Amino acid sequence: MSTSERIKAIQKMPGTMKKKREIRFVSLSSFALQSFRRFGNSLSEYFHLLPLGHKTLKIIGANFGTSVLSYFIFLKWLLAFNFFSFVINFSFITVPQLVAAEPNNLSFTGLELFTGAGYFQETVLYYGFYSNATISKTENGPSYNMQLAYIFTVGIYFVICFLILLFSMAKSFCRNFINPQIHSGIASKLLCIWDFNITNEKAVKLKQKNISMQIKVQNTGEVLNFSATERVVRIVIHLVCWVASLGTAVAACAGVYFLSINNLKEVVKGHKNDLESQAAMLVLPIVASVLNTFMPFFYSWLGHLERFQTPGHQIYVTITRNIILKISIVGILCYYWLNIVAASESQCWETLVGQDIYRLVLVDFIFCLLGSFFGEFLRRIIGTIVCVNLGLPEFDIGRNVLDLIYAQTLTWVGILFSPLLPGIQMISFSIVFYVKKVSLMMNCQPPRKVWRTAQMTTSFMFLLFFPSFLGVLSVIGVTIWRLKPSEECGPFRGLSSMYDAVSEWIKILENYTASKWVVWIYHNLITSELFFFILSVVVLIITYLYWQITEGRKTVIKLLQKQITNEGKEKRLLLEKLWELQRKTENPSMPRGQGQQVSLIVQVLLFQLRAWYDFMGFL
Repeated sequence: MSTSERIKAIQKMPGTMKKKREIRFVSLSSFALQSFRRFGNSLSEYFHLLPLGHKTLKIIGANFGTSVLSYFIFLKWLLAFNFFSFVINFSFITVPQLVAAEPNNLSFTGLELFTGAGYFQETVLYYGFYSNATISKTENGPSYNMQLAYIFTVGIYFVICFLILLFSMAKSFCRNFINPQIHSGIASKLLCIWDFNITNEKAVKLKQKNISMQIKVQNTGEVLNFSATERVVRIVIHLVCWVASLGTAVAACAGVYFLSINNLKEVVKGHKNDLESQAAMLVLPIVASVLNTFMPFFYSWLGHLERFQTPGHQIYVTITRNIILKISIVGILCYYWLNIVAASESQCWETLVGQDIYRLVLVDFIFCLLGSFFGEFLRRIIGTIVCVNLGLPEFDIGRNVLDLIYAQTLTWVGILFSPLLPGIQMISFSIVFYVKKVSLMMNCQPPRKVWRTAQMTTSFMFLLFFPSFLGVLSVIGVTIWRLKPSEECGPFRGLSSMYDAVSEWIKILENYTASKWVVWIYHNLITSELFFFILSVVVLIITYLYWQITEGRKTVIKLLQKQITNEGKEKRLLLEKLWELQRKTENPSMPRGQGQQVSLIVQVLLFQLRAWYDFMGFL
């Protein structure tokens, strides 16, 4: 029933106007809730129908196992994350600015696609283009405060990201670490995982291959054993490899820092538009991308040299070394942006930071595509034609996952300086998904060794949350609360800090009686250290209680499993006695009275067995 039909039906009902208004309010509320649920379901179905859908992931999981599949699941999750960010920023920041934007008089040469400067500098791509005025189409019409829209949109987005990451990480941790046997039991995979709706022969074979790969992953338990001398040698090798990896990371960060300072000097000297100055802007992102591309190969070689006991251990150590390198480079760049660029003589330092991040994201995307070509395609040619002993390459999970986390970290840092950067990253992730999928199918082989990877997605989310997301929150917090915005550009021009826009807005609300509750929330909750202390204590208490409940459940499960094992042993003894008595009953030389007594004992044993089967069915 439509909304108008509902209203007409309510009007025809007998009763007072007050009762009709209540019925109308309840009806419209339920209708709005149902419409929102339908919209959410249709949107979810739309995403499942996209080419980046479930079928592609099933093919990858069947051919290469869950370890490689976890990378593509993580990539798809980040793609949805950036889509959500782009929709929010475009709706609440970009669209209002486009309504009041002035025409761009700069010429477009094409080099702007690579440098992000020139024509793009006077577009909604960067912070400096946005106005600090209140936008209104008519004199007495509704107005739109760009300062509040900008800071509230970015702030609320990061709060939502924090909650989504925390909830996803907690859910994945609970599923894969706290009680993994519920979701990953071999018996459940053999008896309950088959989909009987599958009728296509190709789909049946694909499902069989997928189940076989999952059982191989779950049954693997290969562990290398070493003697005492070999253990000492391995410890020395581990120490040397860690010193080498940390030393190269420090050297890479030092090179990026000094190169960024020289790059800033060239930018501040003069804004030339010739090819040489445009190419000079790309030196820093190219060097950073070269380090992020080739250093992981060195770390992978170190991992093979160390000979870990399990392949999963090797992956986690490689990921740790890569995250130290990449986060260190991002940290050095953030220090350079917040302490050197922000204090420079540039007219709009926020736009310079946005341009640097744009170039880093673009060049990193190009190197990612080149890495798939040279690292996998040419490696396949060499392994199948030039040196057959090498064979086909394997998909490097650690290196590829860290590339995604590095790119997403740059996107989060750049949201404040370039609101449309998530849209650019969304396009690049879509292309990377297709390129990696094709390269995987054509160039790579399934892993030679399979291992348990149910926990890998949780580890990826944890690395994305810490140190990536929490580090970005620190950078955004320093920028909003401590740094002074540019005097001649951006929505916060003329203020001592970006947060002053909120403080001035609260002072205006203090003059209105209807807005006193907003002022109370601001003074007593948002700016109160006591509130956040109490909130932290409550969160810790809830976490502790949840942990204790989980430990209690695990203890009960162990006791029930032990009880079932003991019951099984007892019933095995009963079955042996039953068979022995049955043989005695079938003996014709047994007296009649003794045979009746044996039959009675058999009936008692059968009753006990039936009770035990009922108990097992109840469990």
